[in-house]
Amino acid sequence: MTRESSASPLIFGGDAQSPRAALPVLPPLALYIHIPWCVRKCPYCDFNSHTASPVLPEEEYVDALLADLDQDLHAVYGRELSSIFFGGGTPSLFSADSLGRLLKGVEQRIPFASDIEITLEANPGTFEQDKFVAYRKLGINRLSIGIQSFQQEKLEALGRIHNGDEAVRAAGMARQAGFDNFNLDLMHGLPNQSLDDALADLRTAIALKPTHLSWYQLTLEPNTVFWNQPPTLPEDDTLWDIQEAGQALLAEHGYAQYEVSAYALPGRPARHNLNYWSFGDFIGIGAGAHGKLSHPDGRIIRTWKTRLPKDYLNPAKSFQAGEKALGNDEMPFEFLMNALRLTEGVESRLYPERTGMTLESLAEGRREAEQSGLLQVEPSRLVATTRGQLFLNDLLQKFLT
Repeated sequence: MTRESSASPLIFGGDAQSPRAALPVLPPLALYIHIPWCVRKCPYCDFNSHTASPVLPEEEYVDALLADLDQDLHAVYGRELSSIFFGGGTPSLFSADSLGRLLKGVEQRIPFASDIEITLEANPGTFEQDKFVAYRKLGINRLSIGIQSFQQEKLEALGRIHNGDEAVRAAGMARQAGFDNFNLDLMHGLPNQSLDDALADLRTAIALKPTHLSWYQLTLEPNTVFWNQPPTLPEDDTLWDIQEAGQALLAEHGYAQYEVSAYALPGRPARHNLNYWSFGDFIGIGAGAHGKLSHPDGRIIRTWKTRLPKDYLNPAKSFQAGEKALGNDEMPFEFLMNALRLTEGVESRLYPERTGMTLESLAEGRREAEQSGLLQVEPSRLVATTRGQLFLNDLLQKFLT
């Protein structure tokens, strides 16, 4: 499939055209690949996902992904990929043959780092032992398994297609297929969930010995079934009890919290996500994918791709829906909205290194945040206090101009 380059206008944000220092070194580069189909759309999900037809257009979509990547290559020439993340939707609906052709095509265009991390999102209801052995042979070396809960009542309330036994088996099958690095995705604050329910889910997950756990509270998002038909969620006091007891349980078993909802065994944080949270670069390909690319002259461009799969696969339409150059006035917020999610924050030097701006541009917001007890008084690091982590939106408001 061939298409003309996007005709979408470049949108400048704030004083984006003001001079900014050249970047001394470009950040690590990652690739996000969006596969937008699911067996069934969950009622809480606000991701760009769509119910799959009986036969997926795998060949056409892989062709489109590679053509989409071709249009971004000019911005990353000479760089290598440190990580790849297949997100969705449910990428594990695609065959190993399709994913293999895609990975081969990507590597022909951009070299892979020798220790590249390649993650595939999968759901227990799509686990097939032979398929996952084949994925591992392709070089995919990390799985992220969408469990959400092990309890049948909770799974039914969430609209999930798997049951608790399948969730348990999925972790075992991942290990048998050769994956010694995998994440389990688990929610808390579920409809009618008690503290005991939440801790039972967490204990079951820990017993499966994942290297990483994403443990986060269910929130009701606009444009979802749950937003329009809200379920009965736990009271705030119960939610707080779940959060405190769950964090203590995870710490007891060696899972260190390194981000608001991410916990990992030593040496096992998700490199792809760490790059994202520390203002690294990433190409985004696929329906609705977003990207962020830095240029040596200091320009930092965010891009977003055509959202609907039928439009993304339409040769008459552009892959790219738009792009925006970040302005100097946006840079503090853009950098910190991710960096401050990290429990240890980032080294202060990373701000000028990744943005081309001086630390003085943060001075006023930093002073106000420190005085409010939201940011630690630590010149060499940008790191939220415990209170700042709890009230992250209030903290970030200090850096809006």
